[in-house]
Formats: sequence, structure tokens, C-alpha cells
Amino acid sequence: MSGEGGCGPEASVPERGAFALDVRDGRVGRVMGWVGPYVQLRPPGGGAEWDCPPDAVRPAPPGLALRARVTEINREGQLPR
Repeated sequence: MSGEGGCGPEASVPERGAFALDVRDGRVGRVMGWVGPYVQLRPPGGGAEWDCPPDAVRPAPPGLALRARVTEINREGQLPR
């Protein structure tokens, strides 16, 4: 069966705003929402969002989530000079 709708893999996708791990390549991103069947992830500190199938998204481990948050904070501190 496909993972669309119901209690499929989507149930394990972290909520919007949380950090998630794309298990296909190890990238960490913030969950921005859904586009069609894909979860949209954005790299910490900004950049282009990418599509990830919901079955390849896991909650980011605490250490990776902390590193991603520090990246965002550092980026925020550098923006307006």
C-alpha cells in the first residue's frame, strides 16, 4: 500500500518547525510543511528547501538538532551589520 493518507509514515514525521533528519543523505532541516506527498525541509540558517518522502524523515537526534539551532542563531547574529 502507499503511504498516502491515514496512519502511514506521515504519522512519524516531526511537526512543522521541528528539526528532522533526511535519512537518505543525513541532511538535517527544519520541517516547513508539505508539498504534495513530500515533506519540505529547509537547511539550518536558510537556503533552498528540499523535498523528502515522508518515509525518509525522522526526528533529528538531540545533538544534531542542537547543532542546527546553533547554526540558525549564528546566522541570525550575522544578518544586519
